[in-house]
Amino acid sequence: MKSQLRLVPDYEVIVCPPEESFRWFSHDYPWHLAKFNYHPEYELHLVRASSGTMMVGDYLGPFEPGNLVLTGPNVPHNWVSNIAPGEVIRTRDMLIQFTPDWAEKIAALCPELGAIRALFDDAAWGVEFSGATALAGARMLTEIGAARGAERLFLFLRLMERLARTPADRRKLSRQAPLEPAALPGQVDRAMRFLNENLSEEIDLSIVAAKAGLTPQTFSRAFKRQTGHTFASYLVMTRVYAACTALTQSHAPVTDICFDVGFNSIANFNRQFLKITGRTPSDYRRMAHRVAAEGKGETSLISPPQKRISGGKG
Repeated sequence: MKSQLRLVPDYEVIVCPPEESFRWFSHDYPWHLAKFNYHPEYELHLVRASSGTMMVGDYLGPFEPGNLVLTGPNVPHNWVSNIAPGEVIRTRDMLIQFTPDWAEKIAALCPELGAIRALFDDAAWGVEFSGATALAGARMLTEIGAARGAERLFLFLRLMERLARTPADRRKLSRQAPLEPAALPGQVDRAMRFLNENLSEEIDLSIVAAKAGLTPQTFSRAFKRQTGHTFASYLVMTRVYAACTALTQSHAPVTDICFDVGFNSIANFNRQFLKITGRTPSDYRRMAHRVAAEGKGETSLISPPQKRISGGKG
């Protein structure tokens, strides 16, 4: 008797910038993370071009351009386009991802958003949208990508309300109960915990691989497969995001923050910060403090604290 081949989804690590409540993202196809995967976050996924086969939970079926699907925490999913060898579909996928905690805050925000909770409950089996709801959802998802600041939040609320408004325009896809709460493979989980707890220290691949109990080569492959990032790029990104938090919450000198989060060169810190955030550290701080002051109805920046706040643990 032949054994059945079982397709096992990969765990994906979602990294959201500290100044954002949810992650908006767009990518080409093929793409290294466009594979059968799952994660603890909700995901609203739009396929803008091409047709092919989608997998959501235990559902297998066709998709066309405009396909809009909401998956809940730990629901495996993938979209495989029918394309020629070497063909690339630019910005095929557009999506937003947000945590269950954020979903709960939205659903409980006010009685007028009560219908959103039923939508999030349905997402546990994957929900495909159709008709006017799918068209409106695709349009609003695109608008979120161009929005900034509080406007993105308002558009997100409008989008969720619009998707929840017409239950007749959505259908559950999977018959399979969601996976158990996701957990990183033990070796990668230990490595990421070590990184987060030791950002200000000298860290290299061999040290972290040893903590995970793997050779550097094996660890490097496992880390890239599970997170979608190389070890070096993930370390830099984590340090920059820790710096973002420190810049937002304190008036500590930029140089101090640079070394607190593990950079050993202010020039490299500035270069990597600009590359990842699109702003210099000083510009980022001015923007963050201005937004905070406006939100509180203040006319000036937050008064500098009397003691230095370290951003080492971000």
